[in-house]
Amino acid sequence: MRIYTKTGDEGQTGLFNGSRVAKEDLRVQAYGCCDELNSWVGVIRAEGVNADSDQELAEIQHDLFEIGSILATPGESPQVKQVPGRTKALENWMDRMDAALPALKSFILPGGSKAAAHCHVARTVARRAERQAWICARQHPVASEVLIYLNRLSDTLFLLGRWLNHSSNTADVEWQPRDSDS
Repeated sequence: MRIYTKTGDEGQTGLFNGSRVAKEDLRVQAYGCCDELNSWVGVIRAEGVNADSDQELAEIQHDLFEIGSILATPGESPQVKQVPGRTKALENWMDRMDAALPALKSFILPGGSKAAAHCHVARTVARRAERQAWICARQHPVASEVLIYLNRLSDTLFLLGRWLNHSSNTADVEWQPRDSDS
C-alpha cells in the first residue's frame, strides 16, 4: 500500500466515516494538534526517561491516538468510554509525582534538563490541543471526557517536567520578577 493517495491534493481530507471535509475543518485542526502533541511525547520518551515514566508516556501516546480518532469520527465514538479511566490514571500519576516534589514556591520557566524542557513544549502543545478541541466543540459534538483529558494532560506534562528535573538533580528554573527600575 502506498503512503500517498492524492485524495488530499484539492484541500480535502477524510474523516473516519469516509466523509470529506476541508483540511482546515475544526475537527482536523483539533486532531492535528493531538497528533503534534503525540510527536512531542515521543521526543520526551526518546530522551531516555525512567521505565515508569516511559510506560506512562507510552499510554499517553496511545490515548492521544485514540482521542485523535474520536475527534475524526463524526457523531459519537465508542472509544469515548475509555477516556475517563485514562483521565483518572493521569491524576494518579500526577499525585505520585507531586508527592515526591518540593512545594512550588514560584512560577517556573521552561528549562532545566533537556527532557524537562521538552515536557514544557509538550505542555504548551497540549494546551493548544485543548483550545482547538473547545473551538471544535462549539460547532461539532466533542465528548466532554476528551476535553477534560486534554486539560489534565497539560498539568501532567508540567509536573513531569518538574519531576524529571528533580530526579536528575537539576533545579527548576524559577521566574524572578525584574526590578521595575531596570
